[in-house]
Formats: sequence, structure tokens, C-alpha cells
Amino acid sequence: MTGLAILATVTAACGGRAARRGRTVVFASGADLQTVNPLLTVHPFAKQVERYVLLTTLARYDSALVPLPYLARAWTWSPDRKSLVFRLQPGVRWHDGTPTTARDVVWTLSAARDPATGYPRTADFADVAFINDPNDSTVVIRFAHEQRGFPDVLTDLAILPAHVLDSIPRAELRRAAWNLQPVGNGPFRFVAHEPNRRWVFAADSSFPAALGGPPALARLIIVVVDEPTAKLAALTAGEIDFAGIQPAHVAFVRKDTALAVLDYPVILPYGIVFNMRRPPFDDARVRLAAALALDRREIVDGYLYGLGSVADGPVPPGVPGYVPVRPLPVNADSARRLLAGRRVAFELLTVGSGEAALEQMIQARLAAVGFDVAIRQLELTAFLDRVNPRRRDFQAAVTGTPGDAGLGYLTTLADQAGMRVPPDPALAQRMFHDSLPVAFLYHARGLQGMNRRVHGVRMDWRGELPTVTAWRTVP
Repeated sequence: MTGLAILATVTAACGGRAARRGRTVVFASGADLQTVNPLLTVHPFAKQVERYVLLTTLARYDSALVPLPYLARAWTWSPDRKSLVFRLQPGVRWHDGTPTTARDVVWTLSAARDPATGYPRTADFADVAFINDPNDSTVVIRFAHEQRGFPDVLTDLAILPAHVLDSIPRAELRRAAWNLQPVGNGPFRFVAHEPNRRWVFAADSSFPAALGGPPALARLIIVVVDEPTAKLAALTAGEIDFAGIQPAHVAFVRKDTALAVLDYPVILPYGIVFNMRRPPFDDARVRLAAALALDRREIVDGYLYGLGSVADGPVPPGVPGYVPVRPLPVNADSARRLLAGRRVAFELLTVGSGEAALEQMIQARLAAVGFDVAIRQLELTAFLDRVNPRRRDFQAAVTGTPGDAGLGYLTTLADQAGMRVPPDPALAQRMFHDSLPVAFLYHARGLQGMNRRVHGVRMDWRGELPTVTAWRTVP
């Protein structure tokens, strides 16, 4: 969508400039959410919309990434930590008036376990032996083995309405009418969706006080703007309230007294994923040579303008479960010795269509030690299709991997490279360091430009929307 098109869309949707929007907030997303069905979603921002806007999860993280009760008002472990019993919050209703019960929870978790559904995190349920609902307000999950901690997937997977979806074969859920007209039980009701343009949600005035009560906003509109310059133009013109911005634009936005820049930590490691099943990166020496050639500090300072940190592994320091490892030095001479005078050619996939500044920095550093790198830019859907673990049609790819507090993304990232890692996150991190399926570059930080008329906003490890019900606008 062009800059002019997005401005026209927003103006038509909510009356133009910020002063006329009142209690409506407009948030720009870089891509359409595609679906708000949590069993099918891979888009990180769509998952936030599910958890914090349209639906509810059994538990949710606080800002320190400690799981707290939400739809489940309480839970207890059995002495052997193989059974987890949830007591659900009473009085939660779907937006069509139907009560939310344990049946909804059991149906959602059972669908997630079924390979026919295609839930991206099915592996997180591998140790679940059974799930049942002895009554409308109780859910029991029995595991095959003792559990170390609270399952992260239960903070991520929002609960769906069984009374709407249980008649649909799980293999057909991608075509369910609910995906286009979703009925939720969260603080905002679904109003409208125009593909590749916008999603509209309205506050649910009857949302239970026990779960935080009704939102302070009247409406939340998510508009799709895939061009960074268009987002920046719409933000500075007052046509949207929130827009992700590039590090190069931070100083410009900060000069505008009507705007603020939110700079917050995210679990989003960037790196070069090597396909370990194909030459040349099936050779560990070639992977190590590439990693030694890269100057990560140069990337953080020159490409990110210092708004990020050097990555020595897949988990950012500060996230529970982080394991420190010995950093790889920048050593071009060692990289050349590992290649033994060979010129190694490969294609580097990336998302985009512009100047590819990061990729050119990588290309130059690798060329100096003996690599001939051909940069190939793809649009996002084509990129994801190529690097999908089921297809794995690439040699190397520059990508950022959205993470989760339970560190389940380590398995996904390793699968992408063609390597298996143990379920223990500490062991997995050491294997990433020793086997180098990925040459990690940096840990990104979230950067949002925000209109100062919106108050009560906090963005952190959890993402952009965890405090959305507390957002309020001032004239």
C-alpha cells in the first residue's frame, strides 16, 4: 500500500488527524495479520492481537516474564509435577453471549495437539498425556514426565470458542468462517477486516473487572503499511498514532514535539541461518569461517545506530534462561585459513526490495576472506516459503526470529538450519554455540514512534500491546 493510499484509508476510517479521532487509536502494522486464529498464526503482532485484544489466554506474563493468572484465576501442580489443574475465572463470556467454559479450553488445547490442525507449536504439547474438564470451571492437564516450570505455550495460545468451531474438521480450520468474522472473549470485540488494509476492534463494555475491566479506548484500528517511509509520513502527519520506525529515523522523530520514541527490549535475534543440509554450509569449517569474518559491533553501530546489542547467541541477556557463552572474535585471518584459499560462492536470501544495507555490509566482510555472496531479496511470503523447515530451499538467509519467553523458538530456529537441539534451553544454547547453525549478528530493540496524545503505554519484552486496555487519549 502506498503512502497516499494509507493516508486515505485512515482518514476514511477515523476522521483524519489525531485531534478528530478522540478515543480511537490507529496502530500501523508492517503486514496484514493474515488471521487472528491462534491455532494458525505465525505473525508475531497477530499473536499479540489474539492475546491482548480479541481473546484471552489461561495465563499471561508480567513485565518480568513471570506467568500470572488470567482466564485461569488459579492453578495448582500435583506433588510429582505431572498434573496441572486450572480453575477458570467465572463470568467470562464470548462476545455472542455464550459463557466461556472449560470445554473451550479443552477443545483449543486438543486441537493444538492434533497434527491435522497445523498449529506451529504442536511440539510444545509432545509431553502432554491427556487433557480433560471434570466440570465447567476446571481443566486438568496430565504430563508424561515431571515439568520444570509453567508451560510457556499456555501464555501464548489464546482460547477459542468450541461452540463455534468444534463442528469443523481440524484439517479444515484454515477455511473456517470464524477466521473472517471472529467471535472473541477479550477486552475488544471484532468489528471489521479489510484484507491488506485494516482491522477494526471496539471496546467490550462488559469485559469482567476480574480480568481488568473494559478498555479505556473506544476503538483500536490496525492499519497495514508495509513501506517504512509511508509509515513515517503518516505518523508525522498525525494520521496514525503508532508506527514502527527504523533506527535511522529515530533522531528525526524525536525532533517532533507531538511525537515520542518508545525504545524497548524484544526477543528478536538477527543472524545468518545456514542450511546445514546443503553445501557449502554442511561443512562446519565454512560456517566458522563466515562467523569469524563478521564484525557485529560494526553492524550495531553503523546499521542500527547503536539501537541494539551484539548477539553471541539466540537469547538476549536479561531473558530468564539466558546462558552466557564465550563470544566469537572478529578474525579475518583465521577465516581465510579455514577456507584454505578457496573461493566459496553462495546465495544469501533476505526480505525486502531496497538498498539492503545490512546485507551489503555482510557481503563486503565475507568477500574479504574468500566468499562470493549473491544477495537475493524476496518479499516476505516467498522468503518464508523458501526457508520453511519442511522445504529448506536455501543456502543461507538473513532473518530475525521472533522469540518467546519459554525459549521454544530455539527448536524452530534449529529446525530451519537442519539441526536438532535438545528441549533443555541451556543445552540448546550451548549447541548453537558449538555447532554454529546460525551466525548471530545482533539483538534488535523495539522502536515505535508514538503520538503523545496516547497515555498509559508500556512496551517491553512482551511486545507492543500488553498494556493496551490501559491506553487512554487526551486532547
